[in-house]
Amino acid sequence: ERLNPPQNEAVNTLQGPLLVLAGAGTGKTRVVTFRIAKLIRHGTPADRILAVTFTRKAAGEMQQRVSKLLPKKNKSGQKPQISTFHALCVRILRRHIDQLGYPLKFAIYDRGDQEAAARAALREIRCPNESLKPADLLAIIGSWKTRSFGPARAASAADTDKEHLAAAAYRRYQSNLKAKGAVDFDDLLLLTGQLFEKHPNVRRKEAQLFDHVLIDEYQDTNLSQYKIVKCLAMGHRNLCVVGDDDQSIYGWRGAEVRHILNFNKDWPEAKVVRLEDNYRSTAAILGYANTLIAFNAVRHDKILRPARAGGQTPRILQLPDESKEAEKIVNDISYRLTQPGIAARDFAILCRTNEQPRNFETALRRANLPYVLLGGMSFFDRKEVRDLLAYLKVIDNPHDEVSLLRIINTPARGIGNKAVKELVSAATERAGHIWDLFPEIGHHLALSNTVTQAVSTFHETIQSLKQAAQNCALAELVKLVIQATGYQKELDRLYPDPNDRDARTATLEEIINAAANYEEHASKPTLRGFLDDIALGNTESDDKEDQLKGNAIALMTLHSAKGLEFPYVYMVGMEEGILPHKRSLAEESSAIDEERRLCYVGVTRAQEELTLSLSLSRRKWGKARDTVPSRFLYEMTGQAENVTQRKPGRKRVRSL
Repeated sequence: ERLNPPQNEAVNTLQGPLLVLAGAGTGKTRVVTFRIAKLIRHGTPADRILAVTFTRKAAGEMQQRVSKLLPKKNKSGQKPQISTFHALCVRILRRHIDQLGYPLKFAIYDRGDQEAAARAALREIRCPNESLKPADLLAIIGSWKTRSFGPARAASAADTDKEHLAAAAYRRYQSNLKAKGAVDFDDLLLLTGQLFEKHPNVRRKEAQLFDHVLIDEYQDTNLSQYKIVKCLAMGHRNLCVVGDDDQSIYGWRGAEVRHILNFNKDWPEAKVVRLEDNYRSTAAILGYANTLIAFNAVRHDKILRPARAGGQTPRILQLPDESKEAEKIVNDISYRLTQPGIAARDFAILCRTNEQPRNFETALRRANLPYVLLGGMSFFDRKEVRDLLAYLKVIDNPHDEVSLLRIINTPARGIGNKAVKELVSAATERAGHIWDLFPEIGHHLALSNTVTQAVSTFHETIQSLKQAAQNCALAELVKLVIQATGYQKELDRLYPDPNDRDARTATLEEIINAAANYEEHASKPTLRGFLDDIALGNTESDDKEDQLKGNAIALMTLHSAKGLEFPYVYMVGMEEGILPHKRSLAEESSAIDEERRLCYVGVTRAQEELTLSLSLSRRKWGKARDTVPSRFLYEMTGQAENVTQRKPGRKRVRSL
């Protein structure tokens, strides 16, 4: 009785390939969790079910909801394996990556580690910084990896001079990572795909662990993920994918909408179930959403049906410039907040670009309204966090040289840059590891007595911490690291301001809390498992959920808004060149289609009221320039037939 007929059909289809087309707000999570519970009730062992999603928060919630649906006698038994793609791949690689020439105790590089490795690769090919920056190199390598391109394939696919430089650097970057026994985040998918391709016995062994595979948000899969899914499900063919092609908005980071569009071609016997009953938005808002997305020609045929009739017609605000746009919207929110029962957390301001929030931040501060800008610095990017995690990584694996070099003189212990360079050079000459030089440091290098003593003391400290790690709880180990290294004393010395010092000390405390929390919930807690857990949790999607816990207006990009909902939504900058973005205007129609899907995602975030705004002029390089209203406004309001005939001077959208 808790499921509508299409949801019930999806839940009760327990064999063969199944495509569940779940429109925005149609209860897809309920369908996935009920279906897992149904499989278990019908005799499938829980641990033979694999469910994969894209964020740890979604995986955790799914696990909890499945647990509540099962009889009590099942709760203490086996659980279905519900995880993110990256967590799944880490488990596979920890078992088999040695087949690819990597150590089973491989390190997972974070963004800072990657940038250091990219910088080193660019130096090796003698590439000047102005030709290709480390961040640009990582972006190009990332795009290749999401398409399953190794260095050789990337070299043949390169077109521009910059891409040829990047391909040469990619080869060095990847070989350097492998030599250090390390992988980056994208490698988790790429190497799992390579493992399955090159070692059929490994592929069969991993596929035989499961009788059913479920994939959430299938429209967001990239080529590596798509291949992994096929490998795991090809034998039993019990594959259920849930998603919505109309919400495929991550093409820029490798997601391919064709995976969900072509599901019937890949799995010809597949059953298709459409979830079209929307429980989130009013009929008036869904009218705009349905009218808009119908302009995309290549899509699965479906339409959102409102569970709630009526609602206020979305408003279109046209303001003189971007400052007035921000001022008007903030004043509007400020007035609404005086109404009973309305809180700051009920509002979201959605932007297309990262530059747009500046004016809104200024206006919100002037109005003294609480807000949170999603996408700020991650907790895991803070210096104190990265330092402490580097110590834990070295305790777990002293051959992790990126981490070792980060902490060898942190806190300062008299091992300067010159000494570090000599250590690196000596290790390179011997084709060995820096750590292996430490026991007889005086025999290997002509360092001063002071530096030699400092290195020996550092070595002894790590050795004693490695010994302690064998016998103490993880939270206690983190405390020991802080004490044994003098890290807290260093913070006291560097930050005399009590507020600054307290904030940084609270960061250290949070890592101790994270270790205790991991230990409490992990079935077999280990230091390596904790480090993997931290590495896999350092994602934008999981940070987003934490940032929205307070009572504040949400200010974010449309991409960040995916998966969220708010009573009152303001979509701003509805102009050609912003939405759709100027890059898409110069590309093929598929780029405009993705921009339209992005607009559709924004519209369907609204539960009660939707406001669309645009500036009639916008500053570019300091000068005010006239704008053109977004074509999507015309499409949503039934005026699309006139959009190509309108002159730039006729700027106003007809009133509704």
